Amino acid sequence: MLLFAPAFAGDIEILPTMQSKTTVQDRVWVGTFQIVWNDFMDKIVHNPVKFPDGTPVMVNELNKQEFTVEDISEKCYYKYFGKVTKKTKKIIARAIKKKFNETSDILDKIDWNPSDEKFIIYAMLKKDFEFAKPFDKLGKSAFRGHEAEFFGIDKKSSKELAQGVRVLFYNSPSDYAVALETKKNDEVYLYKTSNTKPFNYIYSDMLKKQGLYKGEKEFGENDELKVPNLKFFEEKSFDELSGRRVKGTNIIIDQAMETVKFEMDNAGVKLKSEAAMTFMKMSYMPPEHSRYFFFDDTFVVFLKEKEKTKPYFALRVHDIEKFQKQ
Repeated sequence: MLLFAPAFAGDIEILPTMQSKTTVQDRVWVGTFQIVWNDFMDKIVHNPVKFPDGTPVMVNELNKQEFTVEDISEKCYYKYFGKVTKKTKKIIARAIKKKFNETSDILDKIDWNPSDEKFIIYAMLKKDFEFAKPFDKLGKSAFRGHEAEFFGIDKKSSKELAQGVRVLFYNSPSDYAVALETKKNDEVYLYKTSNTKPFNYIYSDMLKKQGLYKGEKEFGENDELKVPNLKFFEEKSFDELSGRRVKGTNIIIDQAMETVKFEMDNAGVKLKSEAAMTFMKMSYMPPEHSRYFFFDDTFVVFLKEKEKTKPYFALRVHDIEKFQKQ
């Protein structure tokens, strides 16, 4: 896959939900923390979570449970709930090793001091798939003024590669979207847009334009595709949750965190995300024209399973230097 190092932590913001608003240009969402929150809400609190001293917007968004495990295949996630004991860390580590052959980026950051009244909810979401056919490596060119590595289809590429690209719409040289086919039950959507609204709005906007588009949807022999390689690792602690007591209960949230590791190059996609929360119980052009699908400016990536209606991953790319090593 990719050879360059990941971006430094803190450059890309992890959002708790697709509805979350932020002024940060580069941001990412994965459904992992929502999986954890859903179990906390349904199995522990048994109600929408509220705080007596005022409930943050993010909590109200999480309470809506807009993403659940029904939106992703069971084989692609693992979750655990139980008391924090001396054995809990090993139980989770062995489980993710057995199911995904993965190690954790998050377990060492958890306070494992055991307590009869301390519990953990953990989840890992893992995806690893190849494109229908590897795209060509196109070398370096500019992304918003910065040099970056790209892959895709140009005039020299095999015509077979076009079969791996489905045009959603092409409304103008700055407003278009495509879907990249994979060998598995996943789709990669790429939407050229500078929209800064939340991911749920951008995703709905993309689907609306797709529905309205009456142009050619096959990737033609005069069309070209250019997509930058992406690789990053990011982690976040949701500090606005730590130390908060759930209204009407004796439950106090201790730690809440999430990690995202993502790679996309000419061959395919790799995604690993973890989330954990500990808590205590206290007492869219004519086909004869060339179209250039160059994702060389701000764009958004969505990952979705084919039979599902909602994506499980969203990424906005604005500053390519955060995603590629120069």
